[in-house]
Amino acid sequence: MNIESYWNHFLMKQNQALDTRYLEAFYFGHDQQSAEHLLQLVLEGKKSATSSAEEEYILTNEREPQVGDYSIVTDFAGNPKCIIQTTEVIKLKFNEMTYDICRLEGEDLTLETWQEKHMEFFDAVGKIVGYAYHPEMMIIFEKFEVVHQ
Repeated sequence: MNIESYWNHFLMKQNQALDTRYLEAFYFGHDQQSAEHLLQLVLEGKKSATSSAEEEYILTNEREPQVGDYSIVTDFAGNPKCIIQTTEVIKLKFNEMTYDICRLEGEDLTLETWQEKHMEFFDAVGKIVGYAYHPEMMIIFEKFEVVHQ
């Protein structure tokens, strides 16, 4: 099923207005291995949050997520797998992250491993988008719930 058909099926099943829009269709991570692993965590209910660099939104002219936004999560190949809805957005500096917050991403058992993985992630994405990772960079931390799968 393609993304638009998946979205329209959701709208009809939820009795939502057919002109309701979603923010984006995307996969988590930056490569196939991470995309498939993170998708599985979402589908199992272990991942209920994600984080992005604020600078990425600025440089790509994309709107930051807002409470109530719907997004379609896909596998690496772009096949829709679930729909999430944003429940909370928190802005904080990378070096202000706490384990109580980052544990909602479902990926790490300690703040230190979250920091290590996300330094690498923000460095890799930053090289593509045009920003440089630094410990004081602003993070957009988005909590969500799966509303359709």
